Order: sequence, then C-alpha cells, then structure tokens
Amino acid sequence: MSDDSSSRIAADLRDWIAAAPPGAQLPATRALVTRYAAGPVTVQKALRILTAQGLVESRPGVGTFVRTVRAARPHDYGWQTAALGAPRNRVTLFSALRTVPNDRIALHSGYPDRELLPERLVRSAFARAARGDAAVNRPPSGGLPDLQAWFATELAAVTPAGVMPPSPSDVVIFPGSQSGLNTTFQSLVGSGRPLLVESPTYWGAILAATRAGVRVVPVPSGTDGPRPEDLARAFRQTGARAFYAQPHFTNPTGGQWNPERSAGVLEVVREHGAFLIEDDWAHDFGIDSVPIPLATRDDAGHVVYLRSLTKSVSPSVRIAAVVARGPARERILADAQAESMYVSGLLQAVALDVVTHPGWRTHLRALGRQLAGRRDLLITAVRDHIPDAHLAVVPRGGLNLWVRLPEPVDLPRLVRDCEDDGVIIAPGDEWFPAEPTGAFLRLNYSGPNPGAFPEGARLIGRALARQR
Repeated sequence: MSDDSSSRIAADLRDWIAAAPPGAQLPATRALVTRYAAGPVTVQKALRILTAQGLVESRPGVGTFVRTVRAARPHDYGWQTAALGAPRNRVTLFSALRTVPNDRIALHSGYPDRELLPERLVRSAFARAARGDAAVNRPPSGGLPDLQAWFATELAAVTPAGVMPPSPSDVVIFPGSQSGLNTTFQSLVGSGRPLLVESPTYWGAILAATRAGVRVVPVPSGTDGPRPEDLARAFRQTGARAFYAQPHFTNPTGGQWNPERSAGVLEVVREHGAFLIEDDWAHDFGIDSVPIPLATRDDAGHVVYLRSLTKSVSPSVRIAAVVARGPARERILADAQAESMYVSGLLQAVALDVVTHPGWRTHLRALGRQLAGRRDLLITAVRDHIPDAHLAVVPRGGLNLWVRLPEPVDLPRLVRDCEDDGVIIAPGDEWFPAEPTGAFLRLNYSGPNPGAFPEGARLIGRALARQR
C-alpha cells in the first residue's frame, strides 16, 4: 500500500487517540493489520507518523501507548539573559527566508519554485547514492575527488588560452554557499579588518561578514558593475585586501558587469595585491546571457571563486565549492575543517550524480526558457500596475527584479499592508550594507504560482496608492 494509506490509517487512529485516556494502549500491530486490511509495513509507517507528531510513544517489548499529556506551566528563562550578556551582533530575520502559507502570493523568496528544479534527477540520484559507499564512508575534508574535478573542469572549459585553469586540488567543497562565505571571510579578511563590498549586495554576505567580525565597507555599484576608480579609492582609503562581488546577475539588482568594468576591476585588484571574492550564485540561471566567471581570467590567485548548486539542484542538496589557489586555499581548507570537518558524502554524491547526468544540460536549457517567461510576466505586471516604479535593469539572468519605488514611501508600512492583502514582498533595505539610497523592492520571479504575478503587482500598486 502507498504512503497515502499510511496517512489515512494515522488520521483514523488520531480520532481514536483523541477519545482515549492518556496512557491507553493501542491495539497490537497484528490487530491493526486485520482492522485496516493493510500490510504490516503500512501500519508501522502510520504508527511512526503518530510518534513523530508526539501523539503516541512506543515501549519496546510492551506496546504503543497514548502519550501522557503533561500539565502546562510557564517557562522562565530570565536567568539566561545574565548568562549570555548582550549579543555582539544582533542578527535579524531576513525577508527572503520567510516561509509563508500557500494561499499567499510570494514575491519575496530567494529560492526557485519546485517546478523549476530537476526533481526526477534528484530523486534518482538519492536512490543511487543511498546504495553506494557515500552513504556510509567519511569523505575527504576537501570534498569527493570526482566532485572537485567537476567544478575545476567546468571552469577550465571556458578558460581562455594562455591562462592556467584551476586543478581539482584547488577546490574545497562546502555545505552551501553561506558556509563558504563565512569561512572565506574569516580566512582571508579576519575579525576587525575591512572588506569591500558592492552596494547594494547580497544580504547573506552582509550576514556572513557580521558573523566573522569583518568590517564591511560599501562601494557604490551600478547595473554594469562598480567603477574601477571608486574601487581603487576604497582600497587606498581603507587598506582592505579583499573585495566581495557578484559580477553576474547580481542579487538583488540583476545587473551584469560589462567586459570593460570587469577588466578594470581585475586590474585594480591586482595593483593592490588583493583578493576578488567572486560569488557566482546564479551561474545556472542564465536567460539571455551565459556567464563567464572572472576566475577564468586569473591564474595568479587573486580571484577566489564561489559556486553553489543549492538553488539550481535542490534546497535539500546544500553543496557549494570555493576555488582558491596557493596559501589562500590552505587557509580556507583549514578553517573549513575546524568548522565542520567534512561535508556529507551522500549529498556530494547526489550533487555529482545530478550535474553529470545527460539530463542536466537539457534541464538547464528548459530552465532558461521558463525563467524568461516568468521574468517577462512580472515585468509586464509591474509596468501595468506600478507605473511610477523604476526597473533598474531587465536582468539577463538570475531570479530577481530590482524595483525603485516613487518617493516618499513608508516602506515598512507598505510591506505590512501588502502582507495583509495577501502578497509577500522583500524590502530592499536588507540588501544595503549601509543606509539605503532609496526605497526599493526585490521581487522574485522564480517563486510559486506565476499566474498570480499580475494580481500581486496590482496589490502592491494599490497599497502604494493608499500612501498618497
């Protein structure tokens, strides 16, 4: 019988449990098999569901019983305030991480909808990985060699002649890009030292820098990238030795550096003996452009390259890689070992299985077409229903639109009013490392129910109108 049968049995037993006194014993498995005309495995699954829900408890060798309800009493954790002291850094909950009910129009999330994921490939990969050695063996600290080789080969395939591509040993595997950012900032910058970042920039990078005790210094950046002279001035004034950036499909603006800006930035980084920490978060989300990482233009170790598979493969497969050379790589690996020792071999095997499957490239081609349709639908909706808003750029890839609202606007009130009306949006303030330069929204076009995009934009426009 299917999992649906187990769920139906669990639902029926819940009604029985609700009427039974605490501590009552459930019928034996054999009796339940007869009662529901189900197999023992199906009944056991139903009992595990009830156990997970805290409704029953199993006593080996005795039976399964209705869990005793403990009397409620107030909690007093006030003593912890003195023990913990004031937090060094107060971290807020970012809008992009919110989970909302299915009946809301979700334009806030940073993750693609399930229909944009290679679900069939992922499920098959998990099944194969569970039967292999990765399910029980401890992987090397730097990552599975075959996965390291895949990341290195991907870069090597687009590295121009005359530039030495990275080797597999230059790759360090991480459990997601956030962990990679934390470790890289800690290893290459260090607590109390300055890190240059684009403004606006990815909120996760701001959070990682905060946790590492790194002092963030914003560098203004347009949709074509930062001006090299602004970056050079920031290096001179701060003495920084690292610059974090997203050259392709920047989160949040969706911008992409033009070739001249890219070359100028690399030259400035080299002149100052610094690192460019390149976050290629949207490598798999190209629409009208194929991103070529800046890491392919550097073999002197100035570019430290971060590449994630979490958003494009599955949020449950948190796998990323940092590609670095020389002592920088050794420091990153040492800090990674100290933090987590190694990354789940099972998840690494799943990620490798997916990206080396012949269907992966087919999936990416279809994904680009799907994202194009969603992007254009949301752009049209914004222009129709929020005509006074300004779209920074039509993104050639990525997942987001960056919309500047007409001022004056009470942004917190707008977010609350939209949520009351059933649409969830992300205020742009969260992407600025210092004071925001205007009232912005980051709207994600990869979320669920794209058919509701026009209604979502209409509700945003109506909420704005109420502030006039």
